[in-house]
Amino acid sequence: MTLAIWIATALAAFATMEVWAALLHGKVWHHALWSIHRSHHTKRRGAFEKNDALASLHAPIAAGLIMYGSWGAPGPLREAAFGFGLGMTAFGLAYVLVHDGLVHGRLPVSGLARIPYLARVRDAHRVHHGTGGPPYGLFLGPLVLERRVAASGRAQRSAQRAR
Repeated sequence: MTLAIWIATALAAFATMEVWAALLHGKVWHHALWSIHRSHHTKRRGAFEKNDALASLHAPIAAGLIMYGSWGAPGPLREAAFGFGLGMTAFGLAYVLVHDGLVHGRLPVSGLARIPYLARVRDAHRVHHGTGGPPYGLFLGPLVLERRVAASGRAQRSAQRAR
């Protein structure tokens, strides 16, 4: 039962973090925290950029959940906290590998581009850097772009019919 709770909550956390990251990126980083996030949209000088600080915001939460899940009072809440912390950590690791490594070349993981979907993730994120607009998420970026292209095509067809 414990393992099932860990797996279910870890998967839920991973999915939730993608949605949360897209929301933060589009609504907060590109607005209230633009003075920090801007460093990510300009040529980096050195190994780090101001924006790297934003990546560390969720690590203490994930660590706290894992610690509670390790030492808290036994029960389903403790197990769920542990699983959620694991899912947040897994998302953070995947994000660093794909975003910093594959997309921006800050880690030697270019081989990940052999996975077709990850190559599409890379390309979608590069669209974001080219326009400053959507997609704001990372792993669902290709799907967001596909929906936007489809919606644009529907709008064009509708406009043509109206003429």
